Amino acid sequence: MARSFHKTKKPRDRFTVTIESLDQDGRGVAHREGKAVFVEGALPHETVVYERIRNKTSFEVGQMVQLVKGGSLRVTPRCPNFGLGPGCCGGCAMQHLDPYAQVAMKQRVLTDAFWHIGRVKPETLLPPIYGPFWGYRHRARLTVRDVAKKGGVLVGFHERSSSYVADMHSCEILPPHVSAMIDPLRELIPTLTIRQRLPQVEVAVDGDGRTALVFRHLVPLGPGDLDKLLAFGKEHGADIWLQPKGPESAAPVDPALSESLGLRLPEFNVRIAFKPTDFTQVNHALNETMVSRAVRLLRTGPEKRVIDFFCGLGNFTLPLARRSGRVVGIEGSEGLVERARAGAAANGLEPKTEFIARNLFTWSESDWDALWGKLGGIDRVLLDPPREGAQAVCQVLAKTDRRPERVVYVSCNPATLARDCAILLHQGGWRLLQAGVMNMFPHTGHVESMAVLVPGPKPAQGADDGAAEGGDSPDAVPGTAPLAA
Repeated sequence: MARSFHKTKKPRDRFTVTIESLDQDGRGVAHREGKAVFVEGALPHETVVYERIRNKTSFEVGQMVQLVKGGSLRVTPRCPNFGLGPGCCGGCAMQHLDPYAQVAMKQRVLTDAFWHIGRVKPETLLPPIYGPFWGYRHRARLTVRDVAKKGGVLVGFHERSSSYVADMHSCEILPPHVSAMIDPLRELIPTLTIRQRLPQVEVAVDGDGRTALVFRHLVPLGPGDLDKLLAFGKEHGADIWLQPKGPESAAPVDPALSESLGLRLPEFNVRIAFKPTDFTQVNHALNETMVSRAVRLLRTGPEKRVIDFFCGLGNFTLPLARRSGRVVGIEGSEGLVERARAGAAANGLEPKTEFIARNLFTWSESDWDALWGKLGGIDRVLLDPPREGAQAVCQVLAKTDRRPERVVYVSCNPATLARDCAILLHQGGWRLLQAGVMNMFPHTGHVESMAVLVPGPKPAQGADDGAAEGGDSPDAVPGTAPLAA
């Protein structure tokens, strides 16, 4: 008799645990036999059965397969694409968790990072900033795949922990009119000659609701393709952009629309023109609140000289120029610096602003001293770095005797924020006055936060300075204990 060499898949081990808390990725955390267990899909105070998918010496990772006892924080996911199984969309991680509990979890992630990574604590917590929970994502990159086994072209986000594209027909975190374009795009793309060489469609919606669709094409458009794209744009109210190479090659079919998208900050009477491939905050409503809080916490004024590190297109620089005597924006990209200068001119802020192209990851004391001398002193600093943080800048601020009176640090990564604050506190004697989270990306584990620092050392108990710094801000909340999820 012939022998079969077909391997039977070994069943995964299953265990029952009670969930204690959440980690930064929204996974339930429990303990079993002295090891930490991270369970996808489980929430605090729930008893679940999980299937072990990764087993290490000090921890293991599992996926919930049965909810034995539910908790009060669990809600019904709004999106039909959300879940843990094969084919589920990976765009969201926490739709099963009450949105307000998501924010509390992020606040705890922040305070835990401060302590465990930096051994620092904020003197007060800022109340979390909320925005819309649904329809908030005004920028998105939708992947396109022609998959015959699934009936044709797929347009959407990747499946959870996979390179495959989710078979989705709508999206609850996209603006409704963009979500409504998913199926029409799935119908349009198969009619194009470039269907096999069109890997993505980038979507950008500005503050006035104007929408741009950027079609990334790896080969030139064929006969009739452009007419079909323009007809689609006219029917769905979208400007059509083409991107034959890298992001810098993206351009509208109608050149007159190159400056059509704009990010508005009404409190400061500022409009920032941007391209759909530019980095801008995806959540317009929360961005307005974030900029307002940052300017307020920076306590600037008509005589103040301000430096905006990692300024980008001027999201903070231009509003700060409305409230300050002079603002210098520094950014690593020469192209972004040129665009920021144009934005300042368009908003009538050219006389109060200056923009410099400089690699901020190699910032030095001599750079700081030269800037200090050029301006005759620096009163305020705003930091808004990428995920890598602002280590070089913070090392300079920790060492120098030429210190600004106040620093506001806007962060998209609690780990690098904690590291950089530790540099300022432990090496430079600064104080971490305030910190708090902003729910920029609801239903994801992404934590956006803001911190306020001033030169130290901390005054003696009961000194006036401490009371003033914490007590006169409308955003201050006494206490540094992590919020329970």
